[in-house]
Amino acid sequence: MTGRQPQVLVVVASRHGATAEIGVEVARAIADCGAGRAGGLIAVALPAEQRPDPTAFDAVVLGSAVYAGRWLEPAREYAAQRAAALRARPTWLFSSGPIGEPPFPPDEPHDVAPLAQLTGARGHAVFPGRLDKARLSFGERAMATAMRAPVGDFRDWVAVRAWAEEVAGALTAGHVEQA
Repeated sequence: MTGRQPQVLVVVASRHGATAEIGVEVARAIADCGAGRAGGLIAVALPAEQRPDPTAFDAVVLGSAVYAGRWLEPAREYAAQRAAALRARPTWLFSSGPIGEPPFPPDEPHDVAPLAQLTGARGHAVFPGRLDKARLSFGERAMATAMRAPVGDFRDWVAVRAWAEEVAGALTAGHVEQA
């Protein structure tokens, strides 16, 4: 990292806002945790649709909501278009989408392994999401009802902050560890 305050870009693709809120919390926790404060980390969360330039940042966290086992197109496109820049700096991935207790589906999204390879990601985390039928389209509500999907906010803010602190710790330790 450079002599200036290290900057972390958190890029998020979110359909109904829940994953965007996770991205904001990741950015806040990276900057506000002990390692982040000690290392002078600055973090900003931006939507993938804005296509922020990662070359102005020292590290990147890329996250997406997951539907039908896949990341949203804006996040996949961002990873593909910015792959070289992402490989050139510490990058982490996160997915949001499993719902219920225990969260279902329990497995990683289908496209995470290729995206991790494409971006050179140091790690990937899966966080439970939120299903609020009032925010869904008619088709999404019909599918959620047919699948008997559990409704509610299943996001684990303690886990989100703990993971963000691991990322901050890896960045401020002078070397990048698997987080």
